[in-house]
Amino acid sequence: MPYDLCLFDLDGTLIDPKPGITKSFQYALAAYGIHEELDDLVKFIGPPLRESFKVSYGFSESDTERAVAKYREYFAEKGLFEASVYPFIPEALSCLKENGKLMAVVTNKVKTYASRILDHFMLSRYFITVFGDELDGSLTINGKGALTRAAISALDPERKKTSILVGDRKHDIIGAQEAGIDSAGVTWGYGTRAELEGMGATWIVDSIEDLLRLTGGYKP
Repeated sequence: MPYDLCLFDLDGTLIDPKPGITKSFQYALAAYGIHEELDDLVKFIGPPLRESFKVSYGFSESDTERAVAKYREYFAEKGLFEASVYPFIPEALSCLKENGKLMAVVTNKVKTYASRILDHFMLSRYFITVFGDELDGSLTINGKGALTRAAISALDPERKKTSILVGDRKHDIIGAQEAGIDSAGVTWGYGTRAELEGMGATWIVDSIEDLLRLTGGYKP
């Protein structure tokens, strides 16, 4: 079915953020005497930042906040733009826009960072707005569902039945389910097919062409 409102995750869906995110985590952990290889930090692409420090390293609330501050020392200055746009994403977004799709970004990343990234990679032109977290993590503390519901409510509640959230991790699928909309799990990001299927993604998408076919985004 064609979708009228298309919500996109950022990291692992529109851009490959691996260098910047993994280096930022490595920098933050080093402050605690913890050394991790960059490839071992890929698992942290997607989940909320604070959750990663708490769950994986058992950090207390105070240590988590200090770790987040160290992470951002690197990320805000260097890691932000140590990323690349996935092939054919601009072309796909252009097709969707030309076909009248309403589009926005919904991300666990801090909104100001996400906006800067979209501007830097010249992707902002395709989206009405960005829904992201605050610096204190208050908007994603209970997951991505709240952000997704806020996006639908702000953009067009009447389009809920024809809305879809496109993402690469289980957090995106859960967020879509909590908001009562369909989801498309893309396999070019950092979530496995098993992860996406296990969480009950409405659709699994293996290519940009499949995504355009699913959303009705091909040019007439």
